[in-house]
Amino acid sequence: MNLKKLVSVMLVSAMALSMGACGNSGNSAANTSSNGNSGSNESASSTESGAASTNSDDKLVVWTLSNDLIDYGKRFEEQTGVAVDTVVIEPANYPTKVQTALLGGETEPDIIVGEPKMLEDFYDAGFFEDLNQAPYNAQDYADQIVDYVWKVGQDSEGIQRAISYQITPAGIYYRRDIAKEVFGTDNPDEVGKLFKDYATILDTAEKLKDAGYRIFSSDAEMNVFSGDSAWVVDGVLNVDQARLDYMDLCTDLYQNDLTAYANQWSTPWYQAMSGEVPILSADIQNYADDSVNVWDATEFAEATEGMEKTTVFAYGLPSWGVLTMRDNVGETSGLWGVCAGPAAGFDGGTYIGISSQSERKDTAWEFVKFCTLNEDTSDWWIDYSQGDTVSLKSALEKHKDDENQIYGGEKLYQFWLDQAKNIDTSKVTRYDQAIGDAWGNAISAVKTGQMSKEDAINEFYDTIESTYPEITVNR
Repeated sequence: MNLKKLVSVMLVSAMALSMGACGNSGNSAANTSSNGNSGSNESASSTESGAASTNSDDKLVVWTLSNDLIDYGKRFEEQTGVAVDTVVIEPANYPTKVQTALLGGETEPDIIVGEPKMLEDFYDAGFFEDLNQAPYNAQDYADQIVDYVWKVGQDSEGIQRAISYQITPAGIYYRRDIAKEVFGTDNPDEVGKLFKDYATILDTAEKLKDAGYRIFSSDAEMNVFSGDSAWVVDGVLNVDQARLDYMDLCTDLYQNDLTAYANQWSTPWYQAMSGEVPILSADIQNYADDSVNVWDATEFAEATEGMEKTTVFAYGLPSWGVLTMRDNVGETSGLWGVCAGPAAGFDGGTYIGISSQSERKDTAWEFVKFCTLNEDTSDWWIDYSQGDTVSLKSALEKHKDDENQIYGGEKLYQFWLDQAKNIDTSKVTRYDQAIGDAWGNAISAVKTGQMSKEDAINEFYDTIESTYPEITVNR
């Protein structure tokens, strides 16, 4: 094993531990959306992308992070006769499972996936097949997929290793009725001005609180927009002013009682999408008070009976948040809108590739094309998922005028495509998960008063130095 591959394997292991410690699989769960004939020379045809007659394989094994590929697998099986065994693995366990199987020489799975934060290590470890080589010739399809998605699927040498079926730019999901009441307009462009920077967000939060609302369920809603620079640049840790400003924003939201004090992905966080929720305490959010079981809806309702309640105005989520909202808005369906946030952000996305150890690579490539480059499949997924945003340009163009009724008839596909144009993939590094978790711990220490800002940042530096000695830390 060469040195580069050895380092990558070690980082994959470290990343798995970091993801497990984070305990947040929300980015991956849905996270992990009109039928029509393709009729387009720009996308792989149904026959090219799925015909079982092109090979003798009658089975395909897929390992994935989310449930989406279960549905894709079933449809592929229906159209090709190839049996697809889709195994969904918890994100915290996924890197280790893939590493163990492939380094052990296992020929299954045939299809593996990754999120942007883990892909670089997977590429360097040699887990993904080279898709530029024949018979794949992936670069023939480069102009068919949204640019940033195509780039994320490439390794450091520009070799295509994976393709995603979705784009995941971030936006602000807001209540149109509350916007009209408090700010006099629900127009996405105007509401976007209320979130144009952190100072304005705090002013917006104060006005909402005065009107009896809370701006967010949690104080972490802007996290998806906070990564507007790379954590590591030329081997040096990069903590720019925007990161420090984000820390201050979270602290101000927390200490000035501007949210509902829910934690992301907890019961009240989801419940706030459909209506009123109790305003929790800082101790409950920080788990210092364990009298509320925020993971059990029934116990939560009983434990919070009699508490003051509020309605939440907004959430910060990637485009796959439409699926999360779809499943939780309840009677508030139609009252939501989506606007731009303070920076260009994106998070998640399932990138599909072929395991370098697979013995069914021809069929695996048909599956990759079926999921990502087939316009008929994209049309089906847009309809079936009720809102997920595909990466195939021809499908996005076809559906750009589709109106999503959950969001007041807003044309979301065009909005997400516009947001995706601002994404800079150079800001994604292999260290993002672990460094982001460490920075989140520092923010928690500051906002709760456990540590001063200076001490928390110094402890963050200590953590990075001890975890990644190859990174230079300039204090």
